Amino acid sequence: MRIALAQIAAGTDPAANLETVEEYTRRAADAGAELVLFPEATMCRFGVPLAPVAEPLDGPWADGVRRVADRSGIVVVAGMFTPSGDGRVTNTLIAAGPGVETHYHKIHLYDAFGFRESRTVAPGSEPAMLAVGGFQVGLTTCYDIRFPELYVELARRGAQLITVHASWGSGPGKVDQWTLLARARALDTTGYVAAVGQAYPGDEVAASGPTGVGHSLVASPTGDELVSAGPDAQLLLADIDHETAQKARDSIAVLDNRSGSAQFGKAESLG
Repeated sequence: MRIALAQIAAGTDPAANLETVEEYTRRAADAGAELVLFPEATMCRFGVPLAPVAEPLDGPWADGVRRVADRSGIVVVAGMFTPSGDGRVTNTLIAAGPGVETHYHKIHLYDAFGFRESRTVAPGSEPAMLAVGGFQVGLTTCYDIRFPELYVELARRGAQLITVHASWGSGPGKVDQWTLLARARALDTTGYVAAVGQAYPGDEVAASGPTGVGHSLVASPTGDELVSAGPDAQLLLADIDHETAQKARDSIAVLDNRSGSAQFGKAESLG
């Protein structure tokens, strides 16, 4: 299956960002992709109030994504914001296209590096998956990538491909952490990891919050980078296959060997 990663630099106008989704989806479809992935916060970048732009999953922006997916005939996954009911929003992925209609609310909120996402964003609680091109696909968002247990759970549920949709914060070492974590999660699950991020928007916008560093990539089930991007806007394409994923799971059997029932007692005193 061919997949596409749309590394874009979203602005603050949801309508303009939807036009970008349409453009990149058309390019992905023309290149033969069955699935195109957009970053977290595709609807509107971070660094501005999110409540005024949040819409329900049956609202006009989400319906626009559905129309784009229907016209292009491929599955689209994109980040948006939906009202949470408590004055905050949820950081949501909408997935739509042939035979697909699902969503994922980000579970792990980015309360780190001096940023507190939980002040304005309510957490989700349930993992989400979809099926496309014969693959079971797990969905995750940005800070989720630091929590391997979510990835293992998705793999246990059958995911051979796990996507990460991010608006990664910039700073010393952050790009290296992003690429290392994506490759590590591929090794944790012996599956493909497709990690798509917002492009770097420039120093002025980057100072307003976690607005992206670029460097999207696809990691193989053995942790190798199949394709990768730099900091600027780009459409990445990668071909993935079931046989490679299954061979990795047969030879690096970490899912089968994991001891979920093991009890680790306290160390005995040496005195």
